[in-house]
Amino acid sequence: NRENVLKQLADNQTDLAIMGQPPDNIDISSESFVENPLVIIAPPDHPLCGQRQIPVERLEQEIFLVREPGSGTRSAMERFFAQAKIRINKGMEADTTEAIKQGIQAGMGLGIMSIHTIRLELETGRLQILDVQGFPIIRNWYVVHRKNKRFSSISGVFKQFLLQEAATLVAENKSNFTYLRNH
Repeated sequence: NRENVLKQLADNQTDLAIMGQPPDNIDISSESFVENPLVIIAPPDHPLCGQRQIPVERLEQEIFLVREPGSGTRSAMERFFAQAKIRINKGMEADTTEAIKQGIQAGMGLGIMSIHTIRLELETGRLQILDVQGFPIIRNWYVVHRKNKRFSSISGVFKQFLLQEAATLVAENKSNFTYLRNH
């Protein structure tokens, strides 16, 4: 949860955090290391699966399973729909991505989440990405820490790994995501 992570950063309880939207109200350093596309997902038997360029207005007829208030994904979703002047119906609210994925697989509604969190479900056909106008919402993953933070050895190495290697690893899998999205 974003709010918990921000509190841990502010209280200097954590070395590094990975988040989709760095805070601007605490003294932190943030560096983007990879794109984080947010997509709309559905169970594979949903009537919208396979349709192309679904008008965003069509989503007003659907129920969405959403993250809890304070979640970065939820904030991005709410900003997108507010700008599009779309009102969505919120069904279940959960504080974990896994709970949302399970609810969608059970046919309880649609969801919005990072494509990086649904790779296994896409590969196994348990979830489908919907082709909705305006999506994906492109965000970035950031590695965040307090300015002038003295890192433990492992934290410093991990940060360097993220900045140097993560984009390459994601790029290697990008063709897999494109294929899965289109099939």
